[in-house]
Amino acid sequence: MALKENATENDILIRCKDLVLGYETGVVLTGVSFAVHAGDYLCIVGENGSGKSTLIKALLGLVQPRGGEIVFSGVSSREIGYLPQQTALQKDFPASVYEVVLSGCANGLGRAPFYGKAQHTRAAANLARLGIADLAKASYRTLSGGQQQRVLLARALCATTKLLLLDEPVAALDPIATNDLYALIQRLNREEGITVLMVSHDVSCALHDATHVLQLSEHGVAFFGTAAAYRKSPTGARFLRCACADYPRIQFGVWEEE
Repeated sequence: MALKENATENDILIRCKDLVLGYETGVVLTGVSFAVHAGDYLCIVGENGSGKSTLIKALLGLVQPRGGEIVFSGVSSREIGYLPQQTALQKDFPASVYEVVLSGCANGLGRAPFYGKAQHTRAAANLARLGIADLAKASYRTLSGGQQQRVLLARALCATTKLLLLDEPVAALDPIATNDLYALIQRLNREEGITVLMVSHDVSCALHDATHVLQLSEHGVAFFGTAAAYRKSPTGARFLRCACADYPRIQFGVWEEE
């Protein structure tokens, strides 16, 4: 199991301390502090506009903190496997599945102008790892939504052996594809020990697998802790009640309406 019962300081991959993030138009997040340990599955939740995307950009080095710090230990921002939200244009990208997956090796090229044997081997291995080797020659644009997400996850895995950052990975997927992708992410975390940070609006399903929860709201952190503690907390109960009408009765069974 990837979850460590006695995590220590030496297990920390990412530590954010008193983080302040924003743009020219103003501050988005203040006082953000949390730590991610090796093997964690952290679900990042919050209402629209709460700063989830800004935090992701900061972790990727695309937004510089206005205050506080982000410290990586044992992993760098260049070693994050990132699965972004897809735009309509990206879904219609005219490339083969193999080419899309191989592009995930770009950060490891260094000064080399072309992909070498190591990159091609890694791409082929991740295609097989996710059960899509038979799609290698297929056109990416012809795939179903679920297949495309598997391809993008294989691409992300080409960039890392330690840390995945997933931004709404099941958005617009049908229920079967959603369940398949969640099961795949859970396997990568629990069986292969890959640390997962996932932003999701599908809170009830995401929390089924998460070990920890970070809820952002009103410019800061509303909650950070274990998923079990979140389900039982007033903050978690309120948010989950809004996010999933069936939460108290069906999803978790840990909070009852008065």
